[in-house]
Amino acid sequence: MTWSWELFFSYESVKDTGISIGIILLFLIFRKIFTKYVFKLLLKLSRKAPSDFFSYIFIAFEKPVRWLFIIIGVYVAVDYFPYLEQANPLFQNIIRSFVIFMVSWGLYNLSASSSLLFFKIEERFDIDIDDILIPFLSKALRFIIVAISISVIAQEFGYNVSGFVAGLGLGGLAFALAAKDAISNLFGGIVIITEKPFTIGHWIKTDSVEGIVEDITFRSTLVRTFADALVTVPNATLANESITNWSQMNKRQIMFYLRVTYDNPREKIETVVNQIEDLLKNHAEIHQETIFVSLDQYKEYGLDILLYFFTKTTDWGNYLNIREELNFKILEILENEGVTIAIPSRRLYMDSEYDGQSPVRQESE
Repeated sequence: MTWSWELFFSYESVKDTGISIGIILLFLIFRKIFTKYVFKLLLKLSRKAPSDFFSYIFIAFEKPVRWLFIIIGVYVAVDYFPYLEQANPLFQNIIRSFVIFMVSWGLYNLSASSSLLFFKIEERFDIDIDDILIPFLSKALRFIIVAISISVIAQEFGYNVSGFVAGLGLGGLAFALAAKDAISNLFGGIVIITEKPFTIGHWIKTDSVEGIVEDITFRSTLVRTFADALVTVPNATLANESITNWSQMNKRQIMFYLRVTYDNPREKIETVVNQIEDLLKNHAEIHQETIFVSLDQYKEYGLDILLYFFTKTTDWGNYLNIREELNFKILEILENEGVTIAIPSRRLYMDSEYDGQSPVRQESE
């Protein structure tokens, strides 16, 4: 024990330990210089380049490179450190694992910016990349990076990854049965992304939900209803339902019946039909391709005039304003022509309470 303590406090040991600490401090200074000057200079130069690709790379690898200075400093310092050998297998494995982790960290950060890269690719090569597909590909790419980095690090410590994969193959059936719902939701998400029945921000209606799509993940789709509730719908459910995408409307339909009484003169009714048709054909917000105004049916309480047309706008608020404006103008046409709207009514005939008197007729509406 005396010999060990003397060796520990010997001049050579203290000197080598001091050199090791000095090397680590030196690399910490290099790290500070890189962060404050070199990185900013490289980032400034990359932004002057025609493409932003190098800027994305520098930003993604900034923090991993900072830690890489410390790893290199520790590796060099251990060469002088008297109590640990640089050639130690465990130390070598740890250093290599940290380097792999730093590279994976940078690629992971870059995949988070991959949506920007995808947008650049779309602009450069005129490729239509859906808003749903971009985050989906980004998440898939991140998952692949994490899986590969864990496998490589495990191999550095002598773990047999191929045996692990083979073991997964043996238990694959049980895993598939246990994760049946998750797998069906995953494939449902792939179907939604590839067929594109809707995208984020669209107003959809299905058998289970109606609202605005806020997000699409591997497992489910988030829909904000008009009651401001957030509904999580499994992708497998959506993929097997009929989906009405109201946001894909090019025009918005208006159809209703205007019922007038039988005692209105035929000429008045014909005039009303013609005036309403002229109103629609001269309205700036009505789609002129399809306009139908006609006396359509004989009903129990009156005559039905069919109105069938479309507004140019699909916005709900504007649609309601246009519909209200047209209703007021139609009422004005009816008032000007003296045409009355039919109201369901019944006429009741009751015998007089006194003999010899004519019956009394009462009308109720």
